[in-house]
Amino acid sequence: MEQTPHILVVDDDREIRDLLGRFLEKHRLRVTTVRDAKEARRAWLNGHYQLIVLDLMLPGESGLDLARWLRSQSDVPLVMLTAMGEETDRIIGLELGADDYVPKPFNPRELLARVRAVLRRVGEQADHRVEAGTRAFRFGGWTLEPTRRRLLNPDAVEVPLTGGEYDLLVALVERANRVLTRDMLLDLLRGRQAGPFDRAIDVAISRLRRKLEDDGRNAQLIKTVRGGGYVLAATVERV
Repeated sequence: MEQTPHILVVDDDREIRDLLGRFLEKHRLRVTTVRDAKEARRAWLNGHYQLIVLDLMLPGESGLDLARWLRSQSDVPLVMLTAMGEETDRIIGLELGADDYVPKPFNPRELLARVRAVLRRVGEQADHRVEAGTRAFRFGGWTLEPTRRRLLNPDAVEVPLTGGEYDLLVALVERANRVLTRDMLLDLLRGRQAGPFDRAIDVAISRLRRKLEDDGRNAQLIKTVRGGGYVLAATVERV
């Protein structure tokens, strides 16, 4: 990661773009702002960004469509801006691999805190959690390599993970055969507790199961504990 993280802000509201541009730069972040998906694609192809703040309600091509395109290009962290009460769009965004969300209207300080938390988590936290000397975790035929932040399937083919998916898998692998509640997982990954309708962990688990080819109805690796949470039900070997 560059010494000064470069943030791309995508929002059609000029006042919000200007506000975030000034505020984030004041707090030592480089910022590029664009107003729609077309400008965002051009900026993405011509620059290098450590995180994208993306409004889902864009004119023309929607923020969700842009998120799909970005996910096809990279695992760059995404922080979504969503309208208050638009839970469906928020859940879809999380399913697409967004790392966090902030409902509008929002306090710029809260957004800054979320941005810093995601950058810190993606760039540092997972690596610091890994036990010294561990080059890889092996479980159920799969291999997770912390030094390269990558997952290999039983045929040694790399399976792409978003930053959030990688961190979630590390949390589960390091605590294999231990039940982790949603609140525990959210606290480990984001440093905050879930709201009463927060399905972020459920969505992330569902995505991770698909990556691990672990059928949700008969999951063998990541099992659901009724009234409890989730558990990685596998023997983990550290090598």
